[in-house]
Amino acid sequence: MRKRVADDYAVDVTRYALVRGARQTRGSLARLNGDPWPVLRSWIAGGVAVAIVLLSVVWIISSVARPDPTPLSIPGVTDAPNAAAVLQILYGNSLVLALHAFACVAGFIAGASLPLSAEQRTGVWRWIHQKARPVAFAWVIAVTCFSLATQAYALGSTGATLASQLHVSTGVLMLTVLPHALPELTALFLPLAAWTIASRKGDWGSLLAATVATVAVAIPTLMLAALWETYVWPHILEAVSPIA
Repeated sequence: MRKRVADDYAVDVTRYALVRGARQTRGSLARLNGDPWPVLRSWIAGGVAVAIVLLSVVWIISSVARPDPTPLSIPGVTDAPNAAAVLQILYGNSLVLALHAFACVAGFIAGASLPLSAEQRTGVWRWIHQKARPVAFAWVIAVTCFSLATQAYALGSTGATLASQLHVSTGVLMLTVLPHALPELTALFLPLAAWTIASRKGDWGSLLAATVATVAVAIPTLMLAALWETYVWPHILEAVSPIA
């Protein structure tokens, strides 16, 4: 009997947290629909800042990395551009976006849901919920650092090889990728920009709505960037490369 009461209490606490979270999310989405630009502007500014930093690091890495002697396949230059190339770009970017979106959701759980659940619990379960919050925050920070480091290294190494293959400087190569790389990276880091802004304001309850909104903005941006990279960027490369 006592176990059943405890189980019912746990269900009630969980249900309360879910209902509270759903109410906060609906309210945040309603505010976004009413006046979206101020919030979107701050998210975009944060995403652009991260993208610029990442591109700068990529430039540095590509300038010092040893080029791979194996030529890269470049749709539109070495191969004909096609829909498969677009889908391949979108697939890779969708994985990164999903990782960042889950980090944003984790921020919502850690900042809004766990404290609410902890307040309604006692004993060991209260202690577990209290300790889970810093663990979740640490996970978000680790995901951010991992994403930045892996992307910087991968893009920098690829840039070094591509610049060597096309006989152009890494600086020129970086200029050619800016039209699609800047919006692409900005879109990918929108969820993390929203997480950072929410953490500064302590507005954890809005993060679930922010995840939905940032992903909704990112998807069409990534589609356009993939199309540009596949069908337009090769022509820019041909214009700047003496051998393309």
